[in-house]
Amino acid sequence: MAATPAQHVAVLSLHTSPLAQPGVGDGGGMNVYVRELTSSLARLGVQCTTYTRAWKPGLADVVDIEPNHRLVHVRAGDFDVPKEQLIDIVPEFTDMVSHHLRTHSAVQVIHANYWLSGLAGHSLKHDLNLPLITTFHTLARVKALHGDAESRERDKIESSIIGCSDAIFVSCEEERDQFRTLYGDSPGTVEVITPGVERAYFSPGSRSGARSALSLGAHPVLLFVGRIQPLKGLDVAIEALAALRRSDAVLLVVGGASGRDGEAELQRVNALAESLGVARQIRFVAPQPHHLLATYYRAADVVLVPSRSESFGLVALEASACGTPVVATAVGGLLSLVDDGVNGFLVPERDGQLFAKRVAQILDDGALADAMRQRAVQRSAAYSWQGAARRMRRVVAEFAARDLVLCS
Repeated sequence: MAATPAQHVAVLSLHTSPLAQPGVGDGGGMNVYVRELTSSLARLGVQCTTYTRAWKPGLADVVDIEPNHRLVHVRAGDFDVPKEQLIDIVPEFTDMVSHHLRTHSAVQVIHANYWLSGLAGHSLKHDLNLPLITTFHTLARVKALHGDAESRERDKIESSIIGCSDAIFVSCEEERDQFRTLYGDSPGTVEVITPGVERAYFSPGSRSGARSALSLGAHPVLLFVGRIQPLKGLDVAIEALAALRRSDAVLLVVGGASGRDGEAELQRVNALAESLGVARQIRFVAPQPHHLLATYYRAADVVLVPSRSESFGLVALEASACGTPVVATAVGGLLSLVDDGVNGFLVPERDGQLFAKRVAQILDDGALADAMRQRAVQRSAAYSWQGAARRMRRVVAEFAARDLVLCS
């Protein structure tokens, strides 16, 4: 069923632009999610306007990304505001978006991404009498379960957003179950909108060709892709490299320091590598344009995802789509993406020795590795951005026949 011309979604992504390169600053999987889901929705005929904070000088006020999808840079606060202080500019951002919506866009629904955007979306819902969809990506109570405590203020704000959201998007059944355990039944619906993978970029390819392009030899290659911050667990990947006791193995680390603890974490993991005697086996690579990550996935024997928590885990999905086995922590969305012993292994604890044991199984058993590569590609075939966009379009269409959630 074609989308009606009346469908128009305002997408809020306050703290990071979907046009920013993942792995730089606060850019990560959320950037990919917002860009790909919104673009796929636009290709279905739904008008989409994305609002993000102008984060550096010289940005155009409006960027036409593709038909039906444009991005507006909102001038709110100084360009170099630390993420921890962005809450102070939410009112200014909200006022600017409200003015733009009143004068430029006849939208039918607001889709807020992350709690800061949710705070803006909460106000906009009341100001404009529009339904609010919220995708949190991370939640304070989930992070606290894994030792990453957030402020009471954030937890209180997230609870208020939940109490006013007409729909909440989660990425998998595991995330929905965890959400209900931590927050109970929300007044709005909780919808599973599973992210996808762009197969034009992420697909099987020549391993030897990828290694040649990256100046790698025939030695074992482990890969870590992500921002360098405590949550992502680069220290566990380094401990796994050391526990392998293979001097010919190389760990590629693609990503940069992120967040207030990023630089300190980079120093810490470098010191760890030196103390374990594996510093010379680690190759740090600057954040790469998203589509170029496929070359790194294809070159690797194993992709490591030792995160403390993951609402979904796009790195694991992209690696699988390229035919590379994944060894990941058994948390969050990774439970959906990695079938233990099928397309990789799930490790119950963030323990370098346990990760190394599973990596060694893949490196030492060629038949197992080949089977995992084939199954990884097959496993990833179930995920598409087009499918996610169709499910979102259905949710948007249903709002026309529903009363708005009353703020609780």
